[in-house]
Amino acid sequence: MVKNATIYRFKYYRLMSPKTNKKTKTTVHIGADHRGYTLKYHIKKFLIKKGYEVVDHGNHTYQVRDDYPDYAYAVSDAVKKNTKSNTGILICGSGIGMCVAANKNKCIRAALCWNSKVSEASRYDDDANILVLPADFISKSESLKSVIKFLETKFSGKTKHARRIKKILKKEKCPKDN
Repeated sequence: MVKNATIYRFKYYRLMSPKTNKKTKTTVHIGADHRGYTLKYHIKKFLIKKGYEVVDHGNHTYQVRDDYPDYAYAVSDAVKKNTKSNTGILICGSGIGMCVAANKNKCIRAALCWNSKVSEASRYDDDANILVLPADFISKSESLKSVIKFLETKFSGKTKHARRIKKILKKEKCPKDN
């Protein structure tokens, strides 16, 4: 079972966006099972250096018998509370289990991405709010590129993409501002 999330906050200047010198508005919720455990800490350290507020939903210690749905639900529940200012990153071996579990939560669009181009497309075309990484099939350097592309890419808002997302939100009975 997932223990309470750990929020990593640093001095005010650590929460400043390096580009705009304004307080960061995006909170990144992160979680991983035992196969994504090491990669999660690598990504978390990177995000903190970049000035993001990171909320770690576990696994906080390496536990080979943990269950990925616990972390997927914790992160997707947190992101769902405010999909405009929260985003998530989930990591497991193949990424498939985390992606399936996270997408069980209404208003969540979790995308399994194995490189930065797919990460960019998941945001630009599909307005994904959770990035899922396959720890067994992605390098540390490619995972960092994917994370940055995911966090820095905005939804295109193109009519065809907005229409498709609207259909998904309607089916899930999500509020219009998601």
